[in-house]
Amino acid sequence: RMSRHAKKLRDHDINPCLAETDATTKCMDDNNYNKDLCRDYFLKYRNCRKFWHGIMMQRKRNGVKPEMPPAEERKKILESMG
Repeated sequence: RMSRHAKKLRDHDINPCLAETDATTKCMDDNNYNKDLCRDYFLKYRNCRKFWHGIMMQRKRNGVKPEMPPAEERKKILESMG
């Protein structure tokens, strides 16, 4: 059984960086947990977290709920940025 926290991390509406998380984990698995070989994946994950954290903080300041936009809304935000 998955913990409630683990389930949240697997939820597309809660975790905007699920694809980056999975890609990083796969890279680590495929490369015998050699972080140096997965540096690009970690960087993409960090950039993703940083980007969505900024969006979340902006929404929080503006009183927008939920603070993390749901998956469908995030898709539109990314499309509007090109």
